[in-house]
Amino acid sequence: MALKVLRAGILSTIQDLGRWGSQRYGVPVSGVMDEFSHRLANILVGNREDAATLEMTLVGPGFTLSADTLLAVCGADFEARVNGESLPKARPVLVRAGSALDFGPCRRGCRAYLAVAGGFDVEPVLGSRSTFLRGAFGGWQGRALRRGDQLPTRQADPALYPSVHRKLRETRAPMAYPNWAATERVEALTPGPHLIRFVRGRHWSRFPEEVRETFLSSEYRIGSNSDRQAYRLMGPLLLARDSIEVISSGVTFGTIQVPPDGEPIVLMASRQTTGGYPRLGEVVAADLPLLAQMPAGARLRFQAVELAAAQTLLFEREREISRMQEALSMRARA
Repeated sequence: MALKVLRAGILSTIQDLGRWGSQRYGVPVSGVMDEFSHRLANILVGNREDAATLEMTLVGPGFTLSADTLLAVCGADFEARVNGESLPKARPVLVRAGSALDFGPCRRGCRAYLAVAGGFDVEPVLGSRSTFLRGAFGGWQGRALRRGDQLPTRQADPALYPSVHRKLRETRAPMAYPNWAATERVEALTPGPHLIRFVRGRHWSRFPEEVRETFLSSEYRIGSNSDRQAYRLMGPLLLARDSIEVISSGVTFGTIQVPPDGEPIVLMASRQTTGGYPRLGEVVAADLPLLAQMPAGARLRFQAVELAAAQTLLFEREREISRMQEALSMRARA
């Protein structure tokens, strides 16, 4: 079965959890920006958490479905509709063949994730189905969706959610869904400024004390020239009296760098493999989904935490996902 693209949206790309193991060859990891929403959407439709989803940004696409499709949408609010009827978020929904699935402009947040049972049927490149736009490979033909594309999906387990399937067979409704939903994180969907926690970077002590205090006490905005590779922050400049020279080294999702112009940069999912600007810090993994949902103009502040606290935050997030996965598994065949 397939989803035919009627409208592509601003930036709709196939992504998974990333292309790990190839950075030594200069190949970025890429992958989803909001890992939490991606994983939750896959859990809701019975996929492995690393199955590919469709990441939609700011303005969503429109499709027609060639077969009955079990799907789930998590993340930002794109006011999704099926044949004009509101599509529930954060729950498995069985949509009838021939239906029109439409995502409008984003009302809150920045990115949403569409998962289909069975996953999207695109060929892995270096072990991942993620789209790397600058390299033009992975995902769907190495690019964002275009009008007229036929996006193939894999065969789903017909035994999943039998009561939902039965309801759709017995009625002429365009979609069917259970009366329960997963719990989404809503921090990024509320007005800011948002608090982003970070661990001090390897070059933190090389910045003058007044620069470090400015960073910790100031509010920043995400610049309009931000993208999946990096968020550029607008606010007080972090200018050191003497230049800080460092050797280029590996970077990761959440690395906070300060170039010579003093405007800090936070590297995101499609970051490069190495960087030569001094590192002020590393955003904690638990806060990356929140940061990924913040569009241009969003306000944020930074708070330094110790490594042990960052690890605890990550463990708490993983426990949260595990609890939801267990609860959803028990309900799936009800």
